[in-house]
Amino acid sequence: MKIEHYVVGMVGTNCYFAINEHTKECVIIDPGDEAAKLSEKLTAGGYKPVAILLTHAHFDHIMGVDALAGKYNIPVYIHEDDADMLQRPELNCGAMIGTKATAKADKLVRDGDVLQLAGMEIRVIHTPGHTTGGACYYFPQEEVVFSGDTLFCESVGRTDLPGGSMSQIVRSVKEKLFRLPDLTIVYPGHGEPTKISTEKQYNPFI
Repeated sequence: MKIEHYVVGMVGTNCYFAINEHTKECVIIDPGDEAAKLSEKLTAGGYKPVAILLTHAHFDHIMGVDALAGKYNIPVYIHEDDADMLQRPELNCGAMIGTKATAKADKLVRDGDVLQLAGMEIRVIHTPGHTTGGACYYFPQEEVVFSGDTLFCESVGRTDLPGGSMSQIVRSVKEKLFRLPDLTIVYPGHGEPTKISTEKQYNPFI
């Protein structure tokens, strides 16, 4: 698997392409904005998107969703507990910055679901705390996890927004993400990548 990373939108959200190098099929993770830019990158790489995975429903992770899903006719996945937030700017924090950001989900996932997309196995890990329906996507064969705003490099996501809970996010990281292999690379929703082993040793919030 090849991973491409683009920072988009007003708060520097990480969007990722998880690419099957043999078929050029790819999964788009958290297209937070700048759909035209992301589409240009897909075209330039000759990639064939097959799905959009959302780690949660906050506005800065969803603003490019509908444009890309419509252009490529691909389904959008999100955890079932964030489906309502996806449609409500007063909950997804879009209203806080004066935007009515919404998106449409096609597939609702649950903890433990195993997806087969672009020839890759993807395991859904429900990690509430930043939002009620926060989810991470673990690619076991590649030992990478896309953690959204649950786990950052030596930090965790904020918990003072609707659906947030510090006790939940700490449990999510300790009881779920820290059970992944130590060498698992963590690709977060903001900031730089890290590793599970690094976070076990240096994350001051856990």
